[in-house]
Formats: sequence, structure tokens, C-alpha cells
Amino acid sequence: MGLGVVAELVRLGVLSSTSDHASVVSINLFIALLCACIVLGHLLEENRWVNESITALIIGLCTGVIILLTTKGKSSHVLVFSEDLFFIYLLPPIIFNAGFQVKKKQFFRNFMTITLFGAVGTMISFFTISLGAIAIFSRMNIGTLDVGDFLAIGAIFSATDSVCTLQVLHQDETPLLYSLVFGEGVVNDATSVVLFNALQNFDLNHIDVAVVLKFLANFLYLFLSSTFLGVFAGLLSAYIIKKLYIGRHSTDREVALMMLMAYLSYMLAELLDLSGILTVFFCGIVMSHYTWHNVTESSRVTTKHAFATLSFIAETFLFLYVGMDALDIEKWEFASDSPGKSISISAILLGLVLVGRAAFVFPLSFLSNLTKKTPLEKITWRQQIVIWWAGLMRGAVSIALAYNKFTRSGHTQLHGNAIMITSTITVVLFSTMVFGMMTKPLIRLLLPASCNAVTSEPSSPKSLHSPLLTSMQGSDLETASHSQIARPSSLRMLLSKPTHTVHYYWRKFDNALMRPMFGGRGFVPYSPGSPTEQSVHGGR
Repeated sequence: MGLGVVAELVRLGVLSSTSDHASVVSINLFIALLCACIVLGHLLEENRWVNESITALIIGLCTGVIILLTTKGKSSHVLVFSEDLFFIYLLPPIIFNAGFQVKKKQFFRNFMTITLFGAVGTMISFFTISLGAIAIFSRMNIGTLDVGDFLAIGAIFSATDSVCTLQVLHQDETPLLYSLVFGEGVVNDATSVVLFNALQNFDLNHIDVAVVLKFLANFLYLFLSSTFLGVFAGLLSAYIIKKLYIGRHSTDREVALMMLMAYLSYMLAELLDLSGILTVFFCGIVMSHYTWHNVTESSRVTTKHAFATLSFIAETFLFLYVGMDALDIEKWEFASDSPGKSISISAILLGLVLVGRAAFVFPLSFLSNLTKKTPLEKITWRQQIVIWWAGLMRGAVSIALAYNKFTRSGHTQLHGNAIMITSTITVVLFSTMVFGMMTKPLIRLLLPASCNAVTSEPSSPKSLHSPLLTSMQGSDLETASHSQIARPSSLRMLLSKPTHTVHYYWRKFDNALMRPMFGGRGFVPYSPGSPTEQSVHGGR
């Protein structure tokens, strides 16, 4: 994957090379830097301040400085940021692996809260940042920026990057907190990109009620259509592999089919102008629930590690990429005639990010806690601070959207656009490095080891729903347990515990119809060499 991406960089002209020899040198340099990031990340694993993403960012910056010095300040163009490269090659493996590896029990148990934070919260942040930008930047004579540009700024800076926080949190120690931060991060990125794309389709200089309603309808259409496409692609892959059982001839083929079907879902979403992020994320969830159990045991191990490795390389590539592009001398020259204005704009954007994040985390946490009945289910004040902090970092999604809006093929000659690009880069670097370095100490302060074993739901053997939630996969256990427990009426269940009730009826539907058709744990018939359920006692 790494070689393919670098080769594509050359093809796209992203790697500047005047000869074949220069291309080979550039590719060697970049692969060496990737190796250095991995080695240094390993050596700094226990460091209090620095994590792997910050290491890659710093190496990228240092490399950019060296290139500037060796070219005497004329060029830093070993890399030029390409949003096409980012969205087509780097983002899909990261998002797919997030869906494929997620602990579905925790994710869907907290799905309403995650959706509240990721979708509603992003909208609140979007409006807060957009209104702030309109009120402040319109008076600063930045350039030829209009209302559409200011709304785009709101979408750009609503996209969070919670990688630094997730590298510190652990799914097993803080399941509620991890699932909220992780789930909100994915839904937030998808919502921000959908918002950004929806904004491009409207004349925002003449806003009225009809335009707003049409915008919201378009937003919901993109959201739901993208989700449906991802689920469909995942189910199709499960059905094909279950019916044909490709693994009896070649495990390589079934692994390749899973990878290609996942990537196809993303590219189809982009082709249809939907959200590829949402599509490939839900494709990953569906594949892990059905398809993964239909392949051979060796293919399960292979896919699990292959997807994780591709995601890891893409993520490291991304931070290295952002660090090197931050020193693109062309854009800094266009903004250099007003350095004070550029710094003040970056500071204002950072302030709007802080306010926009706080505007929804604390109020929505309060509303979420009102629906919880026990203290263990509620989001504590310390956890709210961690959730707020996790969303302060801005990353490659923000840079990619900014380049998409304010440049053409990575270049711009407009003063206002150049200032917005350099300000975006400044905010991303500052938030990732400064806030990122403070993340580990902050989490250790707020969530000491004695408080790490936080659970999102009380677990009682007499609880009606405890058998439901002990495992996302253990259908036999659920069926046996529920046959022995007298259930209250469906309406009473729905009113008292809506999430659990929906999950209960989903399990019944899944076991009765979905798994017999698409496969899954316990629903793959045995045949010699088939993917039998040997992993029941130690599986996912």
C-alpha cells in the first residue's frame, strides 16, 4: 500500500521530480521517513508527552526544514498536499479499519449518545464557528471571502481529529469513554464532510427558509444514503463468500474480495456524490459482523491484521504528509505581507474551535445524563472534560477540506485564500502538537488508574438485559437466557430502556432472518475445511 501510494504521488505530480532518478530518490526518502516514524514511535511508546502521530508530524516538519535549507528557501515541494490523494487513498483504510475493529457492543449500546455528539454536536459546532467567522472575519478585510466561504470555514473546523486521545485511552479500561470519543470522531468526520459537500450545492448569498430546509433535506439524504450503501456492500460481500465459499480453493481470494468490496463501496459513494466515510465505516461494521465469520480461520487472522496494518501505515503517512506540507513556501509567501493578521486569524479560529466544542459537549452531556437512571451510566464531569479535549485537535480532514475550498490543484494566488490555508495549517499544527502533548498528562490526571475501570452500564445477573449485552455475537446465550426470563410488555420496555429494547428486537430479527441468509457466528454450516466456529471461546 505504501509503495502504491508513493507511486501514485509521482503520477499525480505530487512528488516533484525532474527525472526518473529524482523520482526514485523521493520515493526512497519517503519510505525511509515512514520507517523512521515507526521506529521512533516504538521507542517513544511510554513517553509522557509524545505519541506516534506527533512523532510523524515532527519528522515531517524537520524534513521540510532540511529541504528548504538545501534548496535555499526556493522549494519545499517534495510533497504538495492533494485532497484527491487524501480522500481516495489514505482515508478509506483508516475509516474501514475503524468500523471493522470497533467493539460493536459498546458502540451500539451508546449509539444514541454517539449520534447526539457526532451529528447534532457537529451541527452546533458548525453554526457556532460559522457565525463567529461571519461576525469577526467580515470586519477584518481578509480578501474576497463571502458568506459561503465563512460557512465552509465552519464545516472545515468542525472536523475533529481524536487520534491523540484514542492512543491514550483503552477500550477495556474505559469502555464508555473510548466508545464515545471514537464513535463521535467517525460520525463527526462524516458529518463535517457531508456538511461541506452540501454547502457547495447551494447559493448561500441568498439564504431563506426554503434554502435552509432544502439544505437539511439534502444533508439527511446524503447521511442515510451513504449508510445504506455501506450496509448493502457489506451484506453483498457476506452473501457471496457464504454461498460460494471461496476459501475452500484459495484463502487469498476471499481476503482479496473483502478488501476490494470494501474499497468499491467507498469509491461508489464518491462516484454517487455521497459520503464515502460513512459508507466504508458501516461496510466495515457489517463485514465484521457477517463476512468475517464466513471466511476460513487463516483468512480471519489475515484480514484482521492486514486491515490494521494498512490503517496504521496510512495514518503515519498522513501525519508525515501534513508535517511536510506545512512548509509549502508558496502559500506562506502570499500571506507574508500581513503576518500579524495571519496570526490573529489563527488565534481567532482556535478560540472558535474551543467555544464551538464546549457549546455542545457540556449541554448535550447534561441532556444525555437526564435519560440515564444510574450513576454508572452517566457521563461524569471529568469524562466530559476528556471528551471536550479529545475534539480540540484538528487534522488532515480539516486541511483536505481547506485545500478543496481555497486552492486549485494545491495552488492559490488569492491573498484571502492563502491566509485561510496558512491559518488552517497553523491551527492543525498547534492543536495537534500542543494539545496532543498535553493529552497523556491530562488523562492521567483526570482518570487515574484507580478510576480507569469505568463501565457504561451496570451489570447484574438478574437484569433483564444483561444477557443481551454480554456479547454481540452470543446468540445462543441470549436466546436461552431470554426464554427463562419473564419479559415486560414491548411498550414498557421501549419506554424504560429504548436502546436495550431496540437491541433485543434487532437480535431476534438478526437470528431469524439475517444470519441464516448472510452468515455469522453460529450460522455457518460445517463442511470439511469450512470456517467452523472454533473461535467461539476466544473469538471477537
